[in-house]
Amino acid sequence: MRSKTMVVAGIGCIAFGALAQSRPTAQEIASLGNELTCMGAERAGSKDGAIPEFSGRWSTSGGSGGTTAPADAARAGDKYGDPYAAEKPLYVITAKNMQAYADKLSEGQKALLQKYPATFRIPVYPTHRDFGYPAPLCKAAKENAEKAELADGGAGLHAANGAPPFPIPKSGLELLWNHLLAGSVSTYRAQQDQAVVYPNGEIAWGKVDFQVFLPGFKANAKSRTDGLYAYFKTKTLLPERQKGEIVVGEEYYNNQKQPRLGYVYSPGTRRVRQLPSYGFDMPQGPGGFRTIDDDRLFNGSPERYEWTIAGKREMVVPFNAFRIQQASVKYADLLTPHHVNADYMRYELRRVWVLEAKLKSGYRHQYSRRVMYIDEDTWNGVMADNYDGRGKLWRVGMVNYFHAHDAGIYINTTSIYHDLESGAYMTDKMTNARPPEINAGGLTAANFTPDTARMEGF
Repeated sequence: MRSKTMVVAGIGCIAFGALAQSRPTAQEIASLGNELTCMGAERAGSKDGAIPEFSGRWSTSGGSGGTTAPADAARAGDKYGDPYAAEKPLYVITAKNMQAYADKLSEGQKALLQKYPATFRIPVYPTHRDFGYPAPLCKAAKENAEKAELADGGAGLHAANGAPPFPIPKSGLELLWNHLLAGSVSTYRAQQDQAVVYPNGEIAWGKVDFQVFLPGFKANAKSRTDGLYAYFKTKTLLPERQKGEIVVGEEYYNNQKQPRLGYVYSPGTRRVRQLPSYGFDMPQGPGGFRTIDDDRLFNGSPERYEWTIAGKREMVVPFNAFRIQQASVKYADLLTPHHVNADYMRYELRRVWVLEAKLKSGYRHQYSRRVMYIDEDTWNGVMADNYDGRGKLWRVGMVNYFHAHDAGIYINTTSIYHDLESGAYMTDKMTNARPPEINAGGLTAANFTPDTARMEGF
């Protein structure tokens, strides 16, 4: 899952200028549920048929498609069955044939193919657009198309909760907010494994117990994007030097009115202190291998970047990643030197929005430029190319998603962060050893207080 928090941060107020906002026309709004899906994706397939028409034929929550799930769909709390397990790749992209598919690849994918020509490959499977949308999500998306607007220069927004706020985005900030609020569940808990794999095959392990409670996503909740968005808790289990550290906090919809509140329990001092800042390019994970705002490719306040829509493309991206998170997949087989084992990756040709972020003058971040690729059917970011201060491509991110049939949305699973300079890569949010608990209940605001962190401390 995408941590299901926006992981926002910062000290004091965020200064944003005035924001001119254009709105969808009445004709565009009327296209939702017709030429467009209720979420704003083009319903039609591609001209050559490689991308099929959106069917939405599976929807356990009574969405825009049918009302049945795949025959092997698991119940909540179990691993989710792969309805496409019998499929074979249509073709495989390698360093030898990559030029034939260059227009379908990101700069990051090209760089990985060139860096690891003997082993890195991209198996491309049939594209599927089978999962419909829950009816409440469609209703909220229609309302948002008519009424949603950015607030405080893009630091927040006014919209109905439960659906992407701008199904017909008109600006980079609107597209970014669609990614940030691409859909969620009311509760999520998982023991997530992390690994940094070095070029020589050595692995530095991490493990966290992660919990989230989103009150606005509870059944029958009537919520708008005002005030509090989520409570979260992260307890570190590995590496040993950080074992027992607990971070709890609250996320808010408006980064200017209320930056993220966070508290950390340190097992060394057995005390809880408030975090003055937590986000942006602070290092995270084993060895501090990725930034905090790398989680789900980008999260948190948009304040440090200028955001623009760089168009839509048909691209080969990770999607319908049921296989990579199955219990039968052992980490020893998955985590090969230089990159994950391609046998467990699934790529599809899909239409994606291209979102570009350029660092504003006077602001600091490890990444001077970011290019994100956002799936049109779900608004989830699936790949990102991140550039260093010299403008050189540095890190390549990929996020795998599987469909949680009973919840009616896609949940992010194994995320991969490649460092092109060092040749190492990090994987995050792996739950193969223990399935996540989705919408399992049992979490309330009382589970996420500083006192709770203190009492749970080792």
